[in-house]
Amino acid sequence: MSFASNVAKRVLAKSATSASSASAASTFSSSSSTAIARRTFTSSVRRQGDHGSQYDPSGGWLFGVKPGEKYKPEGWEKPFFWGFCGSLIVFVCVLPFKPDTSIQTWALEEARRRLEVEGILPDPFPNSKQ
Repeated sequence: MSFASNVAKRVLAKSATSASSASAASTFSSSSSTAIARRTFTSSVRRQGDHGSQYDPSGGWLFGVKPGEKYKPEGWEKPFFWGFCGSLIVFVCVLPFKPDTSIQTWALEEARRRLEVEGILPDPFPNSKQ
């Protein structure tokens, strides 16, 4: 068998439905028709999954609220709003006071300390030593 005939058989087997796959497979040899029309380890014909239409038609109103009606908040909206905004405010107020733990800051302080010990760099606070 040539490569083109194998490809043609696979295309026909995939595109055919369960009813038409039997008639399409009958045009080929009987030994290869069962291998093409059926999946490995099963006796059912392979079908592509379809979960219906993905289109969700709009209701015509922004956020589902008709003009002139007042929006009625759901029960989770107020706690979510206050919790989110409150945690954001706490984060903004606390973040500037976070200690600097970067490797660059540690390396700079360690290098300065070692240079002071060796006497290369003068001590910035000579009167503070006991």
